[in-house]
Amino acid sequence: MKANIKDLSREELESWLAERGEPRYRADQIRRWLFQKAAVSFDEMSNLSAKLREALAAGFAISRLRVARSDRSADGTVKFLFTLDDGYEIESVLIPETKRLTLCISAQAGCGLGCAFCATAQLGLNRNLAASEIIDQILEVSRTLPPERRITHVVLMGMGEPLANYQQTLRAIGLMTDVDSGLGFSSRRVTLSTVGLVPQIKKLIDETQVNLAISLHATTDEVRSRLMPINRKYPLAELIACCRALPIPKRKRITFEYVLLRGVNHSAEDAKRLARLLSGVRAKINLIPFNPHAGSEFTRPTQAEIETFQNQLAAYGLQVNVRRPRGDDIHAACGQLMAANSETMSGDFTRISTRKPGDESHSSPVNHH
Repeated sequence: MKANIKDLSREELESWLAERGEPRYRADQIRRWLFQKAAVSFDEMSNLSAKLREALAAGFAISRLRVARSDRSADGTVKFLFTLDDGYEIESVLIPETKRLTLCISAQAGCGLGCAFCATAQLGLNRNLAASEIIDQILEVSRTLPPERRITHVVLMGMGEPLANYQQTLRAIGLMTDVDSGLGFSSRRVTLSTVGLVPQIKKLIDETQVNLAISLHATTDEVRSRLMPINRKYPLAELIACCRALPIPKRKRITFEYVLLRGVNHSAEDAKRLARLLSGVRAKINLIPFNPHAGSEFTRPTQAEIETFQNQLAAYGLQVNVRRPRGDDIHAACGQLMAANSETMSGDFTRISTRKPGDESHSSPVNHH
């Protein structure tokens, strides 16, 4: 198989061009065709010589993700199921709002971190995505939009743990935020969500300027370790100490995501402990009412319970928002991504088929970090 040209760094592409007597600036020309004009053929690259286009076509392929299906929610959210070259599947979610169009993308096929409330965890980790596969989610979804619409924000909150795929995620962020020859997103419009891999969090803040979101979900080590096994390696005290020490600019805050699980993590004592934990951290809290999925032991708190917990946190001076579920009717909401295919676009999602290479019959009621 030919190498995917999107997997080459600028330096690698410049080196390949230099070997053929081509000037270095050709690398940026090629990258603009790939990432800004979403070219799918070298023949489209009209400002390159025919000889160079032929050499590129002989040596490289241009990757694309295959859209296996897409589902549209009643609220306008669209979930895309993509098939990778090796047969694994991933999902991305496009979320329209009044002044923004946000795309939630995946960094892994499946997830190996085992969070108890998350359907993706039931898949286990199939593999990391290449940077090109992360970027191709943005390019492929962009192709479905009318000319007057464009994705305004990107969140790495889909399937998998981005910081467990650190190098490829970092390369993808570099391409997203490259104004000259990449996708040209401002770092302020890119957010990465992590379960709390402390060493990688420190590296991420040193090496990028993207927004950081921490999946917290509990206020004691006992509860958090039950919900999120990663807490046994990086317990709350270590995670929060890391967050407190990060050089977060004054205009920014760390977002702490907190899934509300009825009877588990939203007591008055939880509110008090959360306020104490986040003391001295430039923080805002996103409360996420649990989004049900097949096989889960958890349920969503009542609206009154959600509002009570929100008000208790606000009384401690915390900035707190409740995230309205988007796309939950098509299993596209937080915690529901499953890389799953169904026979009908609007049928029963409680049983779906999750295809793995060489296993076309595997069936499981699974599902998003």
